[in-house]
Amino acid sequence: MKRTLTSASRRISLPGAATLLVVTMLLSQVLGFLRTKLVNANFPLTGSESTDVYFAAFKIPDFFFYILAAGALGVAFIPILSEHMQKHDRRGVWTLSTSLMNFMALLMFGVGIIIFVFAHSLMHVVAPNLSPEQLDTATKILRLISFNPLFFTVSGVLTSTQQVFGRFFFFAITPLVYNLSLIASIFMFKDSLGLAGLGVGALVGGLLQLGVAALGVTGLNFHWKPIINFKSVDFRRVLRQLPARSLDQGVDSFNSIVETNRARILGDGVVSSYENAFTIHTAPILLIGSSISTAAFPRLTERLAQGRPDLFRKDFVGVLRVLMWLSIPVAIIAYFCRGYLARIIFTKGSPDIALILGFLSIAIFFRSIYALLSRYFYAHKDTTTPLIISLFAIALNIILVFTLARPEAYGVGGLALAQSIVSASEVLVIGIVMLMRDPKILDKDFWNMCTRLVSVSGFTVVAAFIMITILPLNLSDTGFFLLGSKLGAISLATFAVHVGMSMVFGFDEARATLDKAKNLILKPVKIQ
Repeated sequence: MKRTLTSASRRISLPGAATLLVVTMLLSQVLGFLRTKLVNANFPLTGSESTDVYFAAFKIPDFFFYILAAGALGVAFIPILSEHMQKHDRRGVWTLSTSLMNFMALLMFGVGIIIFVFAHSLMHVVAPNLSPEQLDTATKILRLISFNPLFFTVSGVLTSTQQVFGRFFFFAITPLVYNLSLIASIFMFKDSLGLAGLGVGALVGGLLQLGVAALGVTGLNFHWKPIINFKSVDFRRVLRQLPARSLDQGVDSFNSIVETNRARILGDGVVSSYENAFTIHTAPILLIGSSISTAAFPRLTERLAQGRPDLFRKDFVGVLRVLMWLSIPVAIIAYFCRGYLARIIFTKGSPDIALILGFLSIAIFFRSIYALLSRYFYAHKDTTTPLIISLFAIALNIILVFTLARPEAYGVGGLALAQSIVSASEVLVIGIVMLMRDPKILDKDFWNMCTRLVSVSGFTVVAAFIMITILPLNLSDTGFFLLGSKLGAISLATFAVHVGMSMVFGFDEARATLDKAKNLILKPVKIQ
């Protein structure tokens, strides 16, 4: 038994955790991309089975999950758990986790009932102008997934606690299970239940995700108890931080509801076009920004728990450099290859998807950076500052959406342009506040790196432009393999130039990338 506990609790290194999360996140995004592509291929853009219905129905459960529960998972929760781990108080870790899980489960159960009962009215708010058939289908889907926020919340508490123990695997694979369930439902129910079958797939996926998260506590000496310890000082600390963090997390979901509402006003199929482009743009943000920031966060909170702000600054800036260095070429590739990506995810091709993605490519860089900058404040147990900035972002986004996303202005492209302007504004504001709090965190070496990165990026832009000139997107280009091979060649050449010029300008990140590539390619294989 002792051996089991020791091995189960062995902490994974920061590079190891980041690699695990990036790999599984990549697989998850591939599955998510495939899921969206299959939905597009099996259901029409307009009509009673319009994919607009599918995308709109998920907005309300996502909103309630993020606005009420997500704030408790990870950044508002992990720092306090880390304090217990520093004291080797594993019992305290599980006592706090159990209280929070039980409290949030009861809260989200009530939310599920509200969603189920008022599903029809809620869909009117999210997606106006739906036909009676579309509204009926949307209501069915919404009721099927009304309790998914409950399943996500419980699994989120379990996987967040596992991260403190250094166990990231089950946290990383839970999205895979969910995506696979949705993909399976397309083929199982499209001829019998139609679009509503996707709601069944999402419901089963939520339950399976909870089951996988529960498996992750094996060997960690967790015993569930039906208690909520309101007398616990740490539990009350989490609850105090919960509203601010949850509201901050709910900003994107609220903005998504506003964007869906505006997209429906612009006509049938516009919601689907926007969601397709948004899916493409979100993939690198989650893959780079979220996964790396998530892997780094326990280490950052541990540095502060140790009373080592110097090591915190060193680790934070190191991760920030990596995020900036990786996200810039990805944003450049997304912009220049927007037509290729649009045709891959939507087989018939869609100029609207390409247009939207072009505007959203700017947000890829800023959203990736914001994922880490916000964690600076959460590591310091400050949830108020990100909340205030998020409220500012909500107001700015609403103003811009209603100004830019009009038929006489930018149309659907205005939704994406608003996203990019808001994301850049958020990074600017939160960066200024961070520097006011800690002027030492970004030194001259960092700003010198930024100057060199701008120079490198110029060469990366030129490389991408040359490659799309050599391998243009023709009207006759169809099929995943043809489009994928062109996209792969352009991406590989562009990133190779980015790495090469980074070497010339003295970036350690480029050297580390080449060293890992050499080890992967040239490392001898031992044959038993």
